Amino acid sequence: ASMLVDSASSLLLSVLLAQLPLFTSALPVQHRRPAHHADFDKLTNQTRHLLKLTQDLMKEHAFDHDVENHRFKSLPAMSSRATDLSSLELKPTLSQLHADFKSFEKHFEWLKKASQRHQNTSIPKLVEIISQIKSLINALHHQMQKVEAPRQTAPSPSLPPHPIFHWEMVQSSHELLQQFRLFCDWATRAFLTLKSKSLA
Repeated sequence: ASMLVDSASSLLLSVLLAQLPLFTSALPVQHRRPAHHADFDKLTNQTRHLLKLTQDLMKEHAFDHDVENHRFKSLPAMSSRATDLSSLELKPTLSQLHADFKSFEKHFEWLKKASQRHQNTSIPKLVEIISQIKSLINALHHQMQKVEAPRQTAPSPSLPPHPIFHWEMVQSSHELLQQFRLFCDWATRAFLTLKSKSLA
């Protein structure tokens, strides 16, 4: 009799195990957020904050928008960013953004030193922008390590001599802030594109 009970129990267990995939497939699917989903949110928010800091500084000084841009020769080129955002690839884009933010960091360090010579009132804001750029670079580097994106060896930028006259200081500030504003706007869109691709 015990053998019959054992056999019946074994048969019932086999039937239940066979039905398990059907039960689990009937349950609602729990969509797990990709590990780097939150990382892209952080990168996007940091870049948006940098964009706002830049815009605020430009409004604060009411720069003349007719100033010609020609002092900085080694800023990241924006003309090549006109390509369709949907064609961006994760690893090369992260590597390029990291190198570009590093370049802007060095340019803003130059502007801070030049501003100190002219006792410019924008120094605290420049210090804040540089601090935020460094924080974003660290977050980008962390994300690059996660996805094993290669780190580009960016050459040292070719920086102009420190301005002697006030109008040169104004021109340098306007050019750098204007280019950085455009870059942050594009970088924000790039991070959002990479995030949407990671969800696909």
